[in-house]
Amino acid sequence: MNIAMLLDMAVADAPDRVAVGPRDTGMTRARLRRLAAGVATVVHRAGARELLYAGVNGPDFPVLLFGAALAGVPLVPVNYRLSEGALTALVAHTEKPFVVADGSLTDTFAGLDVRTPEALVAQALAAEPAAGPMGDADDPAVLLFTSGTTAAPKAAVLRHRHLSSYVLQTVEFASAAPDDAVLMSVPPYHVAGVGSVISNLYAGRRMVHLGAFEPGAWLRLVRAEEITSAMVVPTMLARVVEHLDGRPAKVPTLRSMAYGGARMPHTVLEAALRAFPDTGFTNAYGLTETSSTIALLSPDDHRAALTSADPGVRARLRSAGRMVPGVEAEIRDGSGAAQPVGEVGELWVRGAQVSGEYKGAEALLDADGWFHTRDLARFDADGYLFVEGRADDTIIRGGENIAPAEVEDVLLRHDAVREVAVVGVPDEEWGERIAAFVVVHAGVVVDGEALRAWVRGRLRGSRTPDLVVFRDELPYTPTGKLLRRELLTTIRKADRR
Repeated sequence: MNIAMLLDMAVADAPDRVAVGPRDTGMTRARLRRLAAGVATVVHRAGARELLYAGVNGPDFPVLLFGAALAGVPLVPVNYRLSEGALTALVAHTEKPFVVADGSLTDTFAGLDVRTPEALVAQALAAEPAAGPMGDADDPAVLLFTSGTTAAPKAAVLRHRHLSSYVLQTVEFASAAPDDAVLMSVPPYHVAGVGSVISNLYAGRRMVHLGAFEPGAWLRLVRAEEITSAMVVPTMLARVVEHLDGRPAKVPTLRSMAYGGARMPHTVLEAALRAFPDTGFTNAYGLTETSSTIALLSPDDHRAALTSADPGVRARLRSAGRMVPGVEAEIRDGSGAAQPVGEVGELWVRGAQVSGEYKGAEALLDADGWFHTRDLARFDADGYLFVEGRADDTIIRGGENIAPAEVEDVLLRHDAVREVAVVGVPDEEWGERIAAFVVVHAGVVVDGEALRAWVRGRLRGSRTPDLVVFRDELPYTPTGKLLRRELLTTIRKADRR
């Protein structure tokens, strides 16, 4: 199934319902379909093989996503925050692109076929609309460059069948109420930005966009547009909680909030659950290569864990929940042997929505269709998935494997610590030493030895940080992923207190 057929289903169901934008003046489903069909005609006539987009997540993004689908070319959303040189390097990986870029970025793509979104919409309205999809289920729908937090970026290939499988397996068609609205603040070059468009359109929610995230503006828009659901990355939720400073959010219409994209500090999550007492929280775990979500921790799971006296149930707050329908998972050791319940190993997944494919490279699925996520994880006895970090981030100290998340979770339980990142630093004697980069709460004073003693009292001595470095902030990508490489390159210059 081409994802444009999901749009056709939504139009057939309720053509005049607002799909994108404000309640009274937003874009209807029928107009979205008309604009997307016009875009398809313009792109097809240009002879383009890919539709590249460099801009914020706004009302134009759904038009481009479905326009590319109707034109039979993949959409390539790129990180508009990158330097001119980095964007130019990404363009070198595309094939005859038709470029749509915000006005401030058009000079970056000089020499290419480039339009602003406004200019393309005007052309699309004047063009004869494409009648139907020019591509089929096996064609690439979206190319997403991975964040490059541990290696050079590469383009993940998500075909129409991957994205449509994700939606059909996890979303009930037209299940949203007529007044349901979702606030979209995740960048378009993130897989959640793509998945949110097709899943919310399929469910029937009106999409409202916040281009540049700011916690006060986010809260005001939730109230003004009577938003019923939202998707955030952990850094966004942390900023909202900090902005509220212990006050209740006072957003009576917000029934659900999904978060994902990176590990959520449990201190932030617990503060958010208190600030949004009437909102159901969902942890959505997935990867670019899996077409978004593959595991969910439900709102009921969150509240049960927050209030439970059972340590095993309470621990689920830091889990990714259970696997979604249609996705299988296995935990394997380094030799590929399956691990028993409770043991940490490498997570492998399989299902119709799993791509595991990069442009210009062989597919990474094994002979039986399994994809190696390279995440370290374990399952508990009730099937809850605990993601412990990336295999590449594992610290090997004196021959012992140490997951940074294990040390980070302990440090985050200290009242002084707001954020923390643990990395391995090369060491001649031990192989690697443990370095903890710590951000403390405003106005709080604590020394490194006190934090080392805190960890030593709760974990084995081998898990105690050898070095504690205090920072004003930690480096993250705009989608909330920690840039551990950047910490490693600056560690020799960091001050030790």
